[in-house]
Amino acid sequence: MEEEEEAIGFLDKVLEDEDVFLLEECELGTPTSPGSGSPFLVAVKVEAGKGLEMRKLVLSGFLASEEIYINQLEALLLPMKPLKIHKEFYDNLCPKVQQWDSQVTMGHLFQKLASQLGVYKAFVDNYKVALETAEKCSQSNNQFQKISEELKVKGPKDSKDSHTSVTMEALLYKPIDRVTRSTLVLHDLLKHTPVDHPDYPLLQDALRISQNFLSSINEDIDPRRTAVTTPKGETRQLVKDGFLVEVSESSRKLRHVFLFTDVLLCAKLKKTSAGKHQQYDCKWYIPLADLVFPSPEESEASPQVHPFPDHELEDMKMKISALKSEIQKEKANKGQSRAIERLKKKMFENEFLLLLNSPTIPFRIHNRNGKSYLFLLSSDYERSEWREAIQKLQKKDLQAFVLSSVELQVLTGSCFKLRTVHNIPVTSNKDDDESPGLYGFLHVIVHSAKGFKQSANLYCTLEVDSFGYFVSKAKTRVFRDTTEPKWDEEFEIELEGSQSLRILCYEKCYDKTKVNKDNNEIVDKIMGKGQIQLDPQTVETKNWHTDVIEMNGIKVEFSMKFTSRDMSLKRTPSKKQTGVFGVKISVVTKRERSKVPYIVRQCVEEVEKRGIEEVGIYRISGVATDIQALKAVFDANNKDILLMLSDMDINAIAGTLKLYFRELPEPLLTDRLYPAFMEGIALSDPAAKENCMMHLLRSLPDPNLITFLFLLEHLKRVAEKEPVNKMSLHNLATVFGPTLLRPSEVESKAHLTSAADIWSHDVMAQVQVLLYYLQHPPISFAELKRNTLYFSTDV
Repeated sequence: MEEEEEAIGFLDKVLEDEDVFLLEECELGTPTSPGSGSPFLVAVKVEAGKGLEMRKLVLSGFLASEEIYINQLEALLLPMKPLKIHKEFYDNLCPKVQQWDSQVTMGHLFQKLASQLGVYKAFVDNYKVALETAEKCSQSNNQFQKISEELKVKGPKDSKDSHTSVTMEALLYKPIDRVTRSTLVLHDLLKHTPVDHPDYPLLQDALRISQNFLSSINEDIDPRRTAVTTPKGETRQLVKDGFLVEVSESSRKLRHVFLFTDVLLCAKLKKTSAGKHQQYDCKWYIPLADLVFPSPEESEASPQVHPFPDHELEDMKMKISALKSEIQKEKANKGQSRAIERLKKKMFENEFLLLLNSPTIPFRIHNRNGKSYLFLLSSDYERSEWREAIQKLQKKDLQAFVLSSVELQVLTGSCFKLRTVHNIPVTSNKDDDESPGLYGFLHVIVHSAKGFKQSANLYCTLEVDSFGYFVSKAKTRVFRDTTEPKWDEEFEIELEGSQSLRILCYEKCYDKTKVNKDNNEIVDKIMGKGQIQLDPQTVETKNWHTDVIEMNGIKVEFSMKFTSRDMSLKRTPSKKQTGVFGVKISVVTKRERSKVPYIVRQCVEEVEKRGIEEVGIYRISGVATDIQALKAVFDANNKDILLMLSDMDINAIAGTLKLYFRELPEPLLTDRLYPAFMEGIALSDPAAKENCMMHLLRSLPDPNLITFLFLLEHLKRVAEKEPVNKMSLHNLATVFGPTLLRPSEVESKAHLTSAADIWSHDVMAQVQVLLYYLQHPPISFAELKRNTLYFSTDV
């Protein structure tokens, strides 16, 4: 509670007492109805040792929560049947976990528990009546209300608190919540149980029984959880909710937005005077009958949104990554929990600010009465989701209305229990055992699409999440005038703790009058969109995994495979010294009798000729097959290089240049100088840093230095077009920093416990080194060589 109050205090400070949000873990789970093709029942290969250890961790956590649940059932007194069932389950499972043996079996216990789930049907059937009865009793009897708000429940044996307080409403929901929790735990157990383990078939059977039971009751649960009755007796259901950034009075506020069947409500969470209980405060609402989306002309007249400076966003990311590493080190060294909590609090502060300031895509809505509201989103995906959900509801016969203060209070009061999104989407709010996401490269082939009703000019974009928001990473070519586009294009997408991949399918618009004044881009129509989770066990295989995403009747077929960062970052020298890829830069320049390799000069020239105004140049991935074709042509020194370059997609040419530097057998800034670059960029004194960083450049071999300076000036020219191409110096440093600096051999560091740590320790520093030189006034090769310093040239 102390940590929660500290975090809320921080939010008060940041948002000037405007925005406060609940940071506690989600207690009420929303049951999900698994489809017939549930991935839960697919056999998963796991390493025996690691899998068995994970089984113990999964079971230990579940055992602890099982003890709490039994205590909660005892507090209710009435449900004696579940109490007996769960008490028996707990008593049998407890010794198995406490005296852990890697060969221990407990599948039969879960199988028996699943077979007794029928007792919960009565709870589901009576849940609505029980809630209404408890509410009526509370309204008519103050003493009952006080008791129902603070029912005493025994705490766990090892807990400092002998009792905790729970509301009657929360206890009534516990039996329903428990069924879904048990199903999720079975999923986790199966994931970490070897297929040949005797428990595997028993756990599969228990999961099958649990899922069937959930499927049979979900129809009963969902309407009751999402419905609230208005004083007039009408049923109003919650359709969608989530955290959005609102621009209000030129400042950004994080709001919790609730879309009901007839009204959109924007709220913030506030603390009541009692300090313990929390509730939502309505900032504004619009009946859906009065809600309209602005036309392009109206958007043009609206105030423009000024994006947050890139360098400040990058600074936040670096701080977050550094804090993650510190937390990992503290945990590895078994540091004090208070120190870890302090670090987590700092990380939350930076993650919250990044979440608040990173979105740039405007989502405007109007009230017919004249009031306008502006949200900023990180992706077209979210904007499309909200717009579609609202427009679908507006097709019904809706009436305009005004809520009385009592009605508004009832509606706002219902938000707390109805919400489906409980926590701000930052990693600080994740459990320690939740996946940190994937770090490395995701190879995606977008094959084809079907289901279009009429011919159109079609293309797809790919997005992945990073630091809590989504970033567009790749774009296919436009397939013109077709109902069945066949792209068959491969992309390599860098992942930074990513957990989801999104595919959006667009119809290309060539009408220059349809320009969005917020970002100066022509608005293309979204035909469909879909998202899949990047499950490490599915993705981390050497083979391609083919899948289909269904979106609004459209089916997009794609394949993907993942390469971890430690594998993808290895520099492998070419066995053939006749080409240019994987060959030392000094060998290439000597053979060509050039100062800068031909491949670098040609790619830079082509990008400056026709790609310097391309949105996301160097960030958006080129088609992998095109890049490989260009690589083969440059390696063979083919005479048709120039003709091929002029016909090739510009993102493929940009990707070829990046690939050349990435495949150098040693980084452009050399292995020998790498430690010195890392130390130099960390210097605090500006004069000392300047001397050191310039001295390091002088210490580079001439071919490396001349090529680096050539590339530096090119990247500066690209950044000059940032208003059009959206690529700042910081964006370019992020793309090229690791490519130019990453050592050929990544040293193993004992204190680094994960790929995420390697990313935060090394990559952020590499980005900072390149950024330093990009922000520096023009650097001349001749001037550098003349400017000899007094100290030794040995590094």
